[in-house]
Amino acid sequence: MTFVSDLQPTAVWSYFDQLLTIPRGSKKEDRAREFVISVADRLGLDYTVDQTGNVVVRKPASPGNSSTTPTILQSHLDMVQEKNSDVEFDFDNEAIRPVLDGEYLRADGTTLGSDNGIGVATMLAIMEATDLPHGPLEFLFTIDEETGLTGAGGLGDGLFQGRRLINLDSEEERVLTIGCAGGADSHLHLGVERSPLEEGSSAISVRVAGLKGGHSGVDIHLQRGNAIKILARALHAAALAEPLRIASFGGGNAHNAIPREVSGIVVVPSTNGIPATVTGILTSELEAAAAELSAADPGMTFEVAEAPLPADALTEASSRQLLSLVTALPHGVMAMSNDIEGLVETSTNLAVVREDDGRAFILMSSRSSVMSALEGLRQRIRALADLSGAELAEKDGYPAWQPDVSSALLQVVKGVHERIAGEAEIGAVHAGLECGIIGEKYPGMDMISFGPQIDFPHSPDERVKVATVEEFYEVLTAVLAELD
Repeated sequence: MTFVSDLQPTAVWSYFDQLLTIPRGSKKEDRAREFVISVADRLGLDYTVDQTGNVVVRKPASPGNSSTTPTILQSHLDMVQEKNSDVEFDFDNEAIRPVLDGEYLRADGTTLGSDNGIGVATMLAIMEATDLPHGPLEFLFTIDEETGLTGAGGLGDGLFQGRRLINLDSEEERVLTIGCAGGADSHLHLGVERSPLEEGSSAISVRVAGLKGGHSGVDIHLQRGNAIKILARALHAAALAEPLRIASFGGGNAHNAIPREVSGIVVVPSTNGIPATVTGILTSELEAAAAELSAADPGMTFEVAEAPLPADALTEASSRQLLSLVTALPHGVMAMSNDIEGLVETSTNLAVVREDDGRAFILMSSRSSVMSALEGLRQRIRALADLSGAELAEKDGYPAWQPDVSSALLQVVKGVHERIAGEAEIGAVHAGLECGIIGEKYPGMDMISFGPQIDFPHSPDERVKVATVEEFYEVLTAVLAELD
């Protein structure tokens, strides 16, 4: 164990310290699930693993509280695995390297996994605690939240007795979340043609890096740069001036992470080296993008350099078709809420571009708290796919969680929070939470979500404000004591 176990409250941080050593990328949660089960076995607690791979652990009420209504605590086991390109790290085999940076805990060049590892560690701490008053508790550990909430989507009937749920996957201190956006992904496959290069061709490598990225729900309103969109814009401008063929073009890793880095190699026909026209346009466009982002994303860097000549490249027609499609596809905030000030209503993230096996793949991830607006946005993506000749596969989405300001659970949490930590803000988030799916599967479930301060999730800048974890734990355990 590291210094992390010495942070307060030690009951939570010691479990988080152990989670740092357990690989738990989305769809690879086996070891994390085994860890949860091992804790339940050690504590003599009953548990169920459903057919999807979610775990429900049950803890009886503390003495004198057996008549209390059961409460469900819920977090997800998986984490987003992102790293800076200059960092050598194997997420499947290495432990996350924590760094204490002032009042924050972060990782050394990778995501930390505090989203949602702090929630998981908190539930494990409460499972083990013998000095906390509470009614019957059910601990729901879901899988694969980060790549489509498929764990929650696969929940079966009859897993819980409880009809009130506290989700521990929120990331703003002193905010009580009672609603979230729904969302859905669109997969575009564009057929492309490759062919050998003409004699006398020259190759140019282009790279965009240094962007902050972040969570495509939590951070989309910050107007940070999308590396894929930036490079496509530059290449498209160059292709309008000179014949240009794409040998490679790829970036982005996850549907819910704003792309931070992208690289490509393009080929131009030239017997006298790389034409100054092409390098001039690329440099000018990338400089303009960097200037536009100087306030929101000041770390953007780019490189335009001569490269070794590849064996082949996309034809000029396929190159133009791909660049036109990526340039035309939307990214960012589409609409702000008219009901909640400052809340993004509708957005989309152009998350991934890659090319292999004769097809270019583009992943779009869209969100909205208004389901008709989400469908309208997907129609726009559908139309662009149709115009470009791309095949479209639309993945099943997840529902929005509609706020209920009359919630009995909200009133208890609000009162406890005010007594212990001061007044809390009540709001909704543009990110997707599993509450929307759980509420659809279990109608009438009374739900709320809150957590400590976690900045820049889904990026290597992810960090958790250490002091807020203690406050969060104190409020949560006091809520469990007060519920009847």
